[in-house]
Amino acid sequence: MALSSTSPKFKTSRADTWLALGAGVIALTIALPILTIVFLSFTPNENIWPHLLRTVLPGYVWRTLGLLAGVGFLTFIIGTSTAWLVTMREFPLRRILQWACLMPLAMPTYIVSYTYVDFLNYAGPLQSWLRGVAGWTSPQDYYFPETRSLTGAILVLSMVLYPYVFMTAQASFLRQPTSQLDVARTLGKSPWGAFFSVALPQARPAIVVGVSLALMECLNDIAAVGFFGVRTLTLGIYTTWLGEGNLGGAAQLAGVLLLFVFLLLWIERRARRQQAQLPASRHHSAARRSVLAGWHGILAMLACFLPVFLGFILPGLILLRFAAKRLGSVFTAEYLAAVWHSFILALAASLVVIVLGLILAYAHRSSRGKWVNITLRLASIGYAIPGTVLGIGVLIPLAYFDNSVDTFMRNSFGISTGLLLSGTIAAIIFAYAIRFLAISFGSLESGLEKVTPNLSFAARTLGRTPFRTVMEIHLPILRPALITAALLVFVDCMKELPATLILRPFDFDTLATLVFTLASLDQLEESAAPALSIVAAGLIPIILLTRNLRDPGTH
Repeated sequence: MALSSTSPKFKTSRADTWLALGAGVIALTIALPILTIVFLSFTPNENIWPHLLRTVLPGYVWRTLGLLAGVGFLTFIIGTSTAWLVTMREFPLRRILQWACLMPLAMPTYIVSYTYVDFLNYAGPLQSWLRGVAGWTSPQDYYFPETRSLTGAILVLSMVLYPYVFMTAQASFLRQPTSQLDVARTLGKSPWGAFFSVALPQARPAIVVGVSLALMECLNDIAAVGFFGVRTLTLGIYTTWLGEGNLGGAAQLAGVLLLFVFLLLWIERRARRQQAQLPASRHHSAARRSVLAGWHGILAMLACFLPVFLGFILPGLILLRFAAKRLGSVFTAEYLAAVWHSFILALAASLVVIVLGLILAYAHRSSRGKWVNITLRLASIGYAIPGTVLGIGVLIPLAYFDNSVDTFMRNSFGISTGLLLSGTIAAIIFAYAIRFLAISFGSLESGLEKVTPNLSFAARTLGRTPFRTVMEIHLPILRPALITAALLVFVDCMKELPATLILRPFDFDTLATLVFTLASLDQLEESAAPALSIVAAGLIPIILLTRNLRDPGTH
């Protein structure tokens, strides 16, 4: 690996060249689905742009914009306010709520959505209880808001996605010098005045990053918006292709969706650059946390507890109620097969992503030139690409490859090879690798910062080859980062739905697709066990995140 300018350099130019080449190949491979979508958008077999513009496209765009605006606003309000309270105020149960505010991340949006649709509909527990208490006998006797609506989707998705803003906002508040808030108070600012004039402006880049991540998750969703009856661009792509069999139309809708994705990516990258320019504080805000007594403390506790209750506790209780009714038939062959499929896919994808992440991390370490930086940017955009777009972008080139090989083998040897990659688990793993490579690269890049050039230099002077240096020195130091990256990727693969739905082989279910299929058929009790399995797996990264966000005032 390349050493610092103050240390002697060994002849590692060949290794650096191979790393840079490997990073370039990875970046081009990840860019392939995007290039495929762009190509299909402009060269479809049938130009249906006029038809899309006259019919469904305006509605898709406006509903997508409405969903993004609503979720963005609510996640900003909920995530920022709860982060400020647990960071800067002392109130009852604050330490528990500090990590509990992350719990909704364990709940996939589609699971929370179908639990709420069942809980709030006319035959659900809430309306049934209201009719029993008030003596109402028909829907005409009372008014209840429509559950399957854009408003319902915004509220439920916000309760699940606000932790993205909570995490980034809390990290920013912890970095801010408390002396600035003290100065604002001495100049006559109230606590909230100091927040709005000092703390919030400094945290704005971090909050923008969190909101951008939440909105990217919104764009990736098809099941939750489908349960609420909101036809967004993402859902439109899925139904246009698989429901109507119109690949060209789906590709053109995907091209429009990519405009939203690239805009969010630009906003996120810009906010991250602004965030990196802010100085970190050496004085932790926990040392100056003010106490909220009486009803002020109770209100603060309720403000932090309510999102946790709505985003995690209530859906979890509903799932447990469903599962309790099916205790005798939980371990069905269908369920066990879905568990096995999910485990194998997630494990294989994690291994692939870890290897690719190591190549990218070492390429970035050995050469920070412009070319490597460009390839790293390309390689890390997969997390922002919605699964429906990714599914189309992956399947088309794989199908072209399969057809080309099959044609060649038929013409040359009279043998049909059939589908080698498309319609197999290899296609799913390929999509997972593209989507979650950024997670692996980020964790491993942070881990490599602990491997100083002096360690490599000392190993080389003792006669270690570059390979033995990596195996004997680097990997033991990288072990925590490797484990963290593998767990995060594993859990995200377990929860991934859109790409899996599109790319899975025939009669092949994972836990996510099984939950989606059963819930779509209103078999909610049967879907409870696989849903709880996904939630249990989702608790793993929550535990990791709570360790990283634990402030010095918490022991």
